[in-house]
Amino acid sequence: MKLLFELSGEHPDLPVAELECVGTVLDRRAQVAVAECPDPLAAGRLALTHVVMEYLGECEPTRAAFADLLRDLAITTEKPFVGRGKMIQGSRMDIERLDLERLIGTLIAGPVSLRDPVEEYRAVVSEDRCYFGRVILRIDRGGFDARNPMRRPFFHPGVMMPRMARALVNISLVHPGERVYDPFCGTGGILLEAREIGVRILGSDFDPAMVDGYRQNLPGSDVLIADATAVPICDGALDSVVTDLPYGQSVRIRAESMDELYDGSLAEIRRILRPGRRAVVVTHRDITPIAAQHFTVLQEHEQRVHKSLTRRILVLG
Repeated sequence: MKLLFELSGEHPDLPVAELECVGTVLDRRAQVAVAECPDPLAAGRLALTHVVMEYLGECEPTRAAFADLLRDLAITTEKPFVGRGKMIQGSRMDIERLDLERLIGTLIAGPVSLRDPVEEYRAVVSEDRCYFGRVILRIDRGGFDARNPMRRPFFHPGVMMPRMARALVNISLVHPGERVYDPFCGTGGILLEAREIGVRILGSDFDPAMVDGYRQNLPGSDVLIADATAVPICDGALDSVVTDLPYGQSVRIRAESMDELYDGSLAEIRRILRPGRRAVVVTHRDITPIAAQHFTVLQEHEQRVHKSLTRRILVLG
């Protein structure tokens, strides 16, 4: 099924990269993408998407072109519906959003209900295109807020927020029922998001205090105290690896240097990962030359967290 996604503006590339876990991206503009998806309801796992729609069509961003599109579609519905419009910053449209919504209400045959609609038809204007779809689902961003790290039984400063953790799990392309591993699991934030979508989880950390915190946050989940450069896991046993590599002077490591830790842990990740699968690793400086010794670097992303911290995200195959 061809779907239309209204994306978060939190990052220029990560929301589109995340869509690969549910389908094949066919087209994209700022905060909008079109993808072919075999299971539309699987899109409920996404973190950096706001609205998922059945793709109905697209046109040039003009009143005349949009009216022609609606007439060609000749939509008829017995369900009360509402028409909504979204203008992405920088888009070019020769009418205002309210006029766009009035066109939808006028040119779809059926009962309009602004107060209690059963269906929503939505136009999203981005750059040089106007996309049109029927809303299938909205991503519950409140669920991520409920899993804020400060609300967990064990909190440690500097952990990743749930939406980003979920996006990285999705970018790894792990599926429900498969196994994901985090060799620097800390308090378990990444694996908590993986568990939420039905993925089997395994964590390890060299710091016993972090493992104790993990057990409080994810009781009953598999976790090990282990050196990430020598983990007790069989070759090719895992479907994906997602991890936030340690940095700074306060972290507890066995290696003599961070470079030695990164090199050794990436070698282990390569060993335990099934052939053809992905690892997603986050660090806070450029380790691409080290990663390239063990993997093919499929994607590179940067996310500015604050003035002194930029995350570097590597997708490795």
